[in-house]
Amino acid sequence: MHVIVVGAGIVGVCSAYYLRQRGFEVTVLERRAGVAQEASFGNAGVIAPGYVTPWAAPGMPRKVLSYLFSAEAPVRFRPTTDPAMWRWLARWLGECRLQRYRVNKERMQRVAFFSRGELHVLRERLGIQYEQAQGYLQLLRTERDVAMSAPARALLDASDVPYRMLGARECRELEPGLSPDTALAGGVHLPEDESGNCPMFAQALRRIAEDDGVRFRFSQQVERILVDGGRVRGVQVADAAIDGDAVLIAAATGSLPLLARCGIRIPMYPIKGYSATVTLDASAIGPRRALMDEAYKTAITPFANRMRIAGTAEIGDRELTLRESALGTLLKVARDWFPGAARYSDAQFWVGARPMLPDGPPLLGATPVPGLYLNLGHGSTGWAMACGSARVLSDVIAGDPPAIDLEGLTLERYR
Repeated sequence: MHVIVVGAGIVGVCSAYYLRQRGFEVTVLERRAGVAQEASFGNAGVIAPGYVTPWAAPGMPRKVLSYLFSAEAPVRFRPTTDPAMWRWLARWLGECRLQRYRVNKERMQRVAFFSRGELHVLRERLGIQYEQAQGYLQLLRTERDVAMSAPARALLDASDVPYRMLGARECRELEPGLSPDTALAGGVHLPEDESGNCPMFAQALRRIAEDDGVRFRFSQQVERILVDGGRVRGVQVADAAIDGDAVLIAAATGSLPLLARCGIRIPMYPIKGYSATVTLDASAIGPRRALMDEAYKTAITPFANRMRIAGTAEIGDRELTLRESALGTLLKVARDWFPGAARYSDAQFWVGARPMLPDGPPLLGATPVPGLYLNLGHGSTGWAMACGSARVLSDVIAGDPPAIDLEGLTLERYR
């Protein structure tokens, strides 16, 4: 059986690996020149199942409005006439109720915790090193931030996720590089969460999959999914038809036009995000683990001799252009916590589109078109969910019971 995987981000590469392990013939088609070149490329690198959470949360609409006129806003709303944006926002607002938030968070964490376990299995079995670091520390600048973290901590308690509430002194003992001049009220330490270099992992897994027989074809734009006799027969690229018994769509927002031609419409929208990567000075004490500045929703992640600062979200702007105000927010956060750690004027910047569904959980599994499958819509948590999502899809395509319960994770929730 030949399975075509469309998309070679972290989700697509992991899918190809697991499918090959199940004995399928696998071809991966990617419009870029290599793996992990789009949303997977410049992400924060955080793998924190304990803090995986829907963007649709109680109080979030008010936060978005409060940031409208802030110079250093972590979220920016840029209204346009795009009807897809307004449809997405309408659905998103409906998911911001507490009851829906709890349901969606449980669904996301179900995938994320399973995925972290799968990542550890792969790391052990394959010996992949990807600049991983252990632990995750949420930094709370003010007593108000501490108070506002209480509902999230209650959910951690309810899910039996290990964590410690730390005072400012304990945070600085854990992270001695933190500036003593930046206000800090406390922090939440999750010792079992982690971080790592997503593109490095994807590249290593691609080589392993390729050695095992997976074919990767780059600079291949898939134009449409071929359906004949009511089921999938392959895909059409610019110069040829490629036959396949099944097609797995893992191309983030690039999946939408392909699926629409098959009568499948998904309420996914691109939310822009940014990151900056800096080389640490030789004598600097950088972060030892992934950090999250809760006030600015900005992550700081260690990568060997570098530091990644990632965050901000822009709704309503599809152009993947760098915006100075967003980059300024990232650098402000980095300078606040590690003022002398790097030459920030030499930072390398990235902008990408997060494939966000209005409720938060990804879409996994079969579609109404026989032979057509989905592994998409992971939003900003693709790296945290990639291995688990891919394992689940390999189960489904092989006709076996999935390794986790797919309730609420399939296309059925939008029908």
